[in-house]
Parts: sequence; C-alpha cells; structure tokens
Amino acid sequence: MKKVVFLILILLIARFARSQEEFIDPPSRELTKVHFTQFTGGVIVFKALLDQFPDSLSFILDTGSGGISLDSTTVAQLGLQPPEPERLIRGIGGIRRVGFLKNRTLTINNLPVDSLNFHVIDYDVLSALYGEKIDGIVGYAVLSRFILKIDYEAHVLTFCTNGSIRYPRGGFTMRPRLTTIPYLAAEVRDATEHDFNYLFDIGAGLTVLFSEDYMQEKKFQKSKRKRYLKQGEGLGGRVTFDFSVMKSLKIGPYKFRNVPINIFDDEHNITSYPQIGGIIGNDIFRRFNCILNYKSRQIHLTPNKFFKDPFDYAYSGVELYQINGRIVIGDIPKSSPADKAGLLAGDEVIAVNKKFGMSLNDLKHALQSTYGPVEVIVNRQDSVLVKKMKVINILNGKAIPNQTLPNHFRDGYQIRVGAPRDPLNNLPSH
Repeated sequence: MKKVVFLILILLIARFARSQEEFIDPPSRELTKVHFTQFTGGVIVFKALLDQFPDSLSFILDTGSGGISLDSTTVAQLGLQPPEPERLIRGIGGIRRVGFLKNRTLTINNLPVDSLNFHVIDYDVLSALYGEKIDGIVGYAVLSRFILKIDYEAHVLTFCTNGSIRYPRGGFTMRPRLTTIPYLAAEVRDATEHDFNYLFDIGAGLTVLFSEDYMQEKKFQKSKRKRYLKQGEGLGGRVTFDFSVMKSLKIGPYKFRNVPINIFDDEHNITSYPQIGGIIGNDIFRRFNCILNYKSRQIHLTPNKFFKDPFDYAYSGVELYQINGRIVIGDIPKSSPADKAGLLAGDEVIAVNKKFGMSLNDLKHALQSTYGPVEVIVNRQDSVLVKKMKVINILNGKAIPNQTLPNHFRDGYQIRVGAPRDPLNNLPSH
C-alpha cells in the first residue's frame, strides 16, 4: 500500500512540474517615447517623419483606421506623385476611391517603421476643425507592430516590442475581436438596457455614437429625451448628428451616468449594423491610461486623473473651423441657440464674452460646459456684430446647469467592483 501511495505521489509531482512549464514570448521592451497634443474630445496628434523628408508631419492616432494615410495636400507639398485611385474606402462622411504611396517609412522619434502603404485622401476638413494641419492618420498598419502605451496624464506615447507584459494594477483588460479594427462590447441603458457592440475608436473626439438603426431596433431612447441637431466631421466630409443623453454606459467595471450621445443615420453602414451598433470615442477613453496590445488581442484600461471629469452638456449649435487663418462658423441648425441669436454660417468669430485674440481651441472651450447667456462678436462682410445667445444644457433643456441631480449623477461616473459580464457573443469576425 505504501508503495502505491508513493508511486501516485511521484506521478502527481511530475504532472505538477510539467504544468509549470510554459512557452512564452520574450518580455516586451521599450523602443521609444513621443509626446502628443490633444484636441477637442481628447483626439491624439503626434509628430513623425516621412521617408527622407526633414520636416515633421502631424498624425492623428486612430484605432478606427484599418491602415495608414496621408493628406492629399501634404502629398502635393512634398512633391510626391499623386497615386492613381485603386480602392474604395468607407467613412462616416461617405465612400471615396483612393490610391496608395507604397513601401514608405515613418520615423516616430528615433523609431523607423518601414514597408508602409499610405492611402491618400483629402483631410482639409480635419485641418479646419482642429486649427492645425493634419497630414495623416496612423492606424492598424502601425498599431499592429507594437504594444502601445498611452499616458493621457503625461501626454506621452510609448512604443514597445510585442511580447509578454505585466499590466498595471487597478485596471481592467478588455479582449476585443480584432482584424484591423478592434470591436468590443459594453452595456448601455436608457429606456431599455442592452449589450452594445461597438468600434473602439480613439480617433473620434466624442463619447458615444449610435446608429439610428440601433436606436430604433432596440427602442433604446426614452420618449422624453430631446434631440438637438449638430454637425460633425469624419472621413469624406461633414455629416449631421443628433445630440442627446443616455442614462448610463458600462465598460467592464466602470460605469458612467448621464452620458452625452450622438446619433446618426448610418447611410454607408460603417458600423456594420446589425453586428455593431456604433462607436465609443476618446472623450470616454481619455479618462483611462490605455495599453493597446493588438498581437495578444488585449486593451488594458487604468483610470487616470481625468476619469472624474464631468461631461459637456452644452449645446449652442455653433461649430467652429479655422480656414485661411480665420475662425468661422459652419452650418447652423435651425432653431438652435445660434440660429435664434441671428448667427450665420460663414461669420468670422472675433471674440466670446469680450475675450479677443483667442485660438480656435480657446474659442471652443469658451462655448463648452457653458450655460446661459454668451456674447459672440463676429465679423460679417466687414461689419462687426454683437450677438447674444443662450447656450442650452441638454440635461434639462434649459440655459442653466442642472442642479437637481445627486452628486454621483452630476459627476458622470461610477466604479463598480466585481467581475463584469462578458457580452461578446455576436461580434463580426471580419
């Protein structure tokens, strides 16, 4: 009997020893760091060099891009031969035929990334939106080659080799479905509660974007919710959105309340409905320091100091663009505060609340998270006009902040401890 017990013990030890042997990738190591700037909605812009050209170019970091691209104006300025259109590309603003500059090198700080095929497209609308020349967008073609750490507090991107990595404590690891674009699932609630399959898109400067098809099929929005018409931008040009609020958004253990949302008619089906219902953008994910690990199909989130930032519920109907050095108003929705104040598309904004000499970003911030009377001074056909409008708080539909909500609702966030559900059961494999 003792001999049998001894043999069983030996077998168990041998099996346990074998279970401790596991082949793993070499540890990930840091390659380079680069500082970035942020624009409206948390959009990330960083500098890099193309081929042998000495001047740095500005690129948007975009997980919603399945490749890498260059602005057509930039291509012309560099003296490169415009490529012949060969493929169709789809975006929020429409479908375009694009050509490719092939086998190029992008140098990020001191890190060369070679064998890149840039598709070429017009980004004038993005340059006008941010008030800075946008030379291109960096997506999957680069992101797939590295582990990328995004530190929104220090404004630093860290590029690391693919390999084994230990994530920071106190965070949450998401496991996207990924080909060239990461797809994930969250929980959303308003009139009804649903799993929301979405595109993880840090190139979008918004909170959540729903397709109208999703809203109608799920009967998602409360009937008392009012929608406000606004203008947005994306690949292919400008598009029209409805601006509103939903009760809550839950990503893993992190819950946000009274979240501003955008709703649009997804004419070109960029969301691949019905598999995907929309997009979650960087006005949500900037509240976390993120680690993108595409090879392992992981995205790790750690709440940062911006996690508790309140959401912006201000609605004026004014969208600003910088064109030829002038900051002008885009199309104005009918019956919006801007329309009622007598502002017109094409008006050049000189000052807000008597503050002159403001940058495009400063003017946008002056109209965000601001409720009630706002004085806008504009130049219209060489005449200086003073217009007063009342900016609406979409939480209550009035030109005043909502003071009746409990603190945890006003703050717009909540952390729930415990293992989250995994609703990823019907995302597309393409």
